[in-house]
Amino acid sequence: MSLVTLLPFIVLIGAMFLMTRSAKKKQQAAAQMRNDMQPGSGVRTIGGMYATVKEVNEDTVLLDAGPGVDLLFAKNAIGAVLSDDEYNRIVHGIEHDLKSDQAIVPDDASSLTETDESADSSDETPIDLGKKEAADEPADEEPKKADDAELKKSDGESEAK
Repeated sequence: MSLVTLLPFIVLIGAMFLMTRSAKKKQQAAAQMRNDMQPGSGVRTIGGMYATVKEVNEDTVLLDAGPGVDLLFAKNAIGAVLSDDEYNRIVHGIEHDLKSDQAIVPDDASSLTETDESADSSDETPIDLGKKEAADEPADEEPKKADDAELKKSDGESEAK
């Protein structure tokens, strides 16, 4: 057998080794994160529920999901251990104090488009876009009643030739 025939198998085995190694590193990092949980830290479960760790056991975690709501989860069900700032931002809506030297981005773009002149100048006339309001239109007279001649049925013959 030549080296050319063995080369695809060697590359395939190498790729499989690299993929399993990276997956194993991810699993070890997740296990370490779960083992580092302390009571009082905020967590997100794999189902997307946010709670505070109340008690950590060997295989289980007791979570406080709200006033009077304690839930028992397997350690494997913890998807992420969150920092205090991140947990408070997500659960309580408390933003971390912004540094004053950072630029603040407005919630909307209206402050970016205003000019020095007042935007509420009342001397401007409205622009006619071709639409008339219902109050501007004259009231139509009674709708025309269709004559019996207009409603007569044709036999399929048309008068236009």
